[in-house]
Amino acid sequence: MIALPLSEIEPLGRVQARPWAKEITGLKIDSRLVEEGDLFVAVGESGADFIPHAFARGADAVLEPDDAHAALAAIAGAVRRRSSAKVVAITGSTGKTTTKDILAALCRSQRSTIASEANFNNELGVPLTLGRIEPDTEICIAEMGMRGPGQIDWLARFTEPDVALITNVGPVHLEFLGSVENVAKAKAELLAHVRPRGVAVVPDDPLLDPYLTRTDIEIRRFGRSTRDGRFQVGGRTITLQTSFTAPHQFDNLLAALIVCDALGVEIRDGRLDVDFSPLREEEHELAHGVLLLNDSYNANPVSMRAALENAAGRAAGRRVFAVLGTMAELGTDSVRYHREIGEHVAQFGVGQLIAVGEAARDYDTGAVPTTWFPTAAEAAEAIPDMVEPHDVVLVKGSRSVGLEAVAAKLRGE
Repeated sequence: MIALPLSEIEPLGRVQARPWAKEITGLKIDSRLVEEGDLFVAVGESGADFIPHAFARGADAVLEPDDAHAALAAIAGAVRRRSSAKVVAITGSTGKTTTKDILAALCRSQRSTIASEANFNNELGVPLTLGRIEPDTEICIAEMGMRGPGQIDWLARFTEPDVALITNVGPVHLEFLGSVENVAKAKAELLAHVRPRGVAVVPDDPLLDPYLTRTDIEIRRFGRSTRDGRFQVGGRTITLQTSFTAPHQFDNLLAALIVCDALGVEIRDGRLDVDFSPLREEEHELAHGVLLLNDSYNANPVSMRAALENAAGRAAGRRVFAVLGTMAELGTDSVRYHREIGEHVAQFGVGQLIAVGEAARDYDTGAVPTTWFPTAAEAAEAIPDMVEPHDVVLVKGSRSVGLEAVAAKLRGE
């Protein structure tokens, strides 16, 4: 981390420091990760209990903040203002993390790049990402998530992105936001905080049009990719072979390539290998020719349809065995969205459907043989005996369902 003087930390709460410490060179909220020179911020009611451990690990100072989120934002903002790195902020209804992974893979081949770990995308995770910026960092990629209005605004205020990317707008968090129009409004909060002469990369979605009013930044729009490995970016064609095959990821790759062009990162024709964050786009070859597609980290109507389309393509005539969990936070439209996915299940040729979670009952339209389980644990016990040789098994549901247990059981873990 770019060094910060302790004098900037002291107004944020109660500071304890080693006698020789004048500055801090790292930011941690988990005492197990503390290294020499770090500031440990004691977050939560029990955070102070780990102060002795943080010092034992080599922390130069600890902070018991008056307001943890405000303190982390202030520290992250101070680091960001001292850095010459180009900061990219990514939000969207789906594909935030995988697009971040793709963009990081593209940038790291040419520039000193850091990116959000896993899905560190909230009031704790975004400051921790900015807190990893070093003096020689050239690009910082920060993923931003939200569940309600004002949250993206909060994160973007101290992130001050040079480039903002909205991957898409769709029916997520409707329990809190009420409508897809409000989702677009919440995502567009990011655009207000792009630095002057910066770039906003946004999808061709009319719901965002009311928020594309700034004249001191450049607006670049994108649509669906051709999905054939060829991408039109900056007036030229880029041809890439990729380690992934899911059609929707080529749309995310197109968006990432446009960001690279905005950053001045030149991408040449060739091969792109991406290590996606855990529980996303995982493919595992199992015994008896079974292919497991583990995309169990989260789900909403848009990503669920994309996952079914990918499974159908990967099956190439084999049986698709779909394990689909509840899609959470859909509010009063939950039944409708689950039934729509149930119709897609039949359209994409699923031969056996396993529905997990109360709301997942509504996937059953009668068109596909369906078995319902109330919990992931119960499904995990039964499913291995139901899978047939050469099946393509898709596992996907909202985080609250915990379908990673099913994937782990299938893998013998």
